[in-house]
Amino acid sequence: LGPASEPEADMTRFRRRRFLLWIGIASPILAYVSVGVAALTWPGFDHATQYISELGGEAAPHPAIFNVGVLVSGAGAGVAGIGFALSVLALGGARISAAIIALCFGLAGVGLVLSSLYPWPDPRHLAINLGLGIQIAPLAMVWALRRIEGMGRLRIFLLAVFVVMAILTVLTKHLIFKGLVNDDNVGWWERAFAIVLVGWTGIAAYALERRLLIMAKAESEA
Repeated sequence: LGPASEPEADMTRFRRRRFLLWIGIASPILAYVSVGVAALTWPGFDHATQYISELGGEAAPHPAIFNVGVLVSGAGAGVAGIGFALSVLALGGARISAAIIALCFGLAGVGLVLSSLYPWPDPRHLAINLGLGIQIAPLAMVWALRRIEGMGRLRIFLLAVFVVMAILTVLTKHLIFKGLVNDDNVGWWERAFAIVLVGWTGIAAYALERRLLIMAKAESEA
């Protein structure tokens, strides 16, 4: 019974947390795919001058592709936030930082869902700005993992992500170098911001999921 039960223990330990993290890995991928496919269905769509949200607006030939993708991705982000928080706790992180992580992802999820239900140019589409709160999540995660051995590279990655997002926020809000982001290139800046804003969550989810799997195997072998 002993040897036969080890693989089963590997699969069951932290399985719920790992499943939620898998959702965190899949959600940004789905978001990217939705944007890419929606853009391909709109001949003449100008990535340099048009906003991503226009892919779900009235002028788009197939807005449902974008809006449904954003809706599912947003719901996934909210669920993944729970996974991040629970995983941080499992690794020994503090409850306060875990709660902040869950809150950031929850707000981002709500913002994405609402923006998909009220497509551009509906003023209610601006609820998507709730997603900007997720920029705080990397710092909360770094704080939560500060004493966890073996997570140094993830902490460095999260700090780098925070710095890049902060720089992009300052530039796209025209707080400095006001002419750098303009009507001729705003689309590219928005896409760069979106790639970082969404993409880091999938990488962090993968790193945490791998760590939980290692812990599960170590405990089963003990």
